[in-house]
Amino acid sequence: MLKKTLIGLAAVAVVGAATTGAAYARDQIRVVGSSTVFPFSTVVAEEFGKTSKFKTPIVESTGTGGGMKLFCAGAGVQHPDITNASRRIKKSELESCNANGVAPIEVKIGFDGIVIANTKQAKPMNLTLKQLFLALGKQVPGKGGLVPNPNKLWSDVDPSLPKTKIEVMGPPPTSGTRDAFNELAMEGGCKTFPKLADMKKTDEKKYEAICRGVREDGAYIEGGENDNLIVQKLVANPNLVGVFGYSFLEENADKIQGGTIDGVAPDYDDISSGKYPVSRSLYFYVKKQHVGAVPGIKEYVAEFVSDKAVGPNGYAADKGLIALPDADRKAVRDKSLTWTPMTGDELK
Repeated sequence: MLKKTLIGLAAVAVVGAATTGAAYARDQIRVVGSSTVFPFSTVVAEEFGKTSKFKTPIVESTGTGGGMKLFCAGAGVQHPDITNASRRIKKSELESCNANGVAPIEVKIGFDGIVIANTKQAKPMNLTLKQLFLALGKQVPGKGGLVPNPNKLWSDVDPSLPKTKIEVMGPPPTSGTRDAFNELAMEGGCKTFPKLADMKKTDEKKYEAICRGVREDGAYIEGGENDNLIVQKLVANPNLVGVFGYSFLEENADKIQGGTIDGVAPDYDDISSGKYPVSRSLYFYVKKQHVGAVPGIKEYVAEFVSDKAVGPNGYAADKGLIALPDADRKAVRDKSLTWTPMTGDELK
């Protein structure tokens, strides 16, 4: 399969050379994927276009899950070269890539925090992971065991919380932010109930369905892959709470505010150290088969992993990216520039 794909790529390149006089069928990098990584990828693409001999890459915000589907669909100039991800690639996605002749190269670029935010016209939401689960879980502990979530107001969850309707707008299931929120926030709150935590040992599938299940009765509102839309809705509705990446909080700090989770505020240092409980790593994946076939990929990746881009004082940090520690950043840079694809052992 891989051999056939490579032959196909070469054939397309030859046709492109014959018909256009160019060395390649496509001379512009195409990037898809995470809405969270989108601002960082865009600023790198713009800088790359200004300072290199290559065209500015095309960057699309398709969501992590949507980007993975496009990326893993095959090799060849009709498929994207790079996909951004606000979570690590799943085993099933890597298997899909490999089955279609795609060998991904993994590049970690930094950290992000998932924030719980609202308009500055309202009081900040200061929540615990347990309260988040009780507010948004599809099933929660009740009399006689698990029950469909009965909580309508925040004060139903805890009397100390506002007597306002639970309205939370966040990303859809295709989003890496949603995956990370379900795993870190929802499951984190679920595990505070000993009986539910014990279920993981006896029935992991049921445990995940309960602990990562989000209610579907209107309390959680899917805002699509456009986090800026959520910000606009927060400004318009003082009772609405939003879920999105830290970078969007940074960009809109004049209009919205981040609440604490388990007493920790979403700031640069606490996300970087892991103290903030809903922190995650950000990635992009490069198609090995396209390295050398589409011009500029090597140079674009080198720009992206440079300190001037993703270092603590890099231009991506101005957009809200939280840098990896110095040693980790160097290790990522050294490994990524060897163009070594994933084997699957990394996910074990």
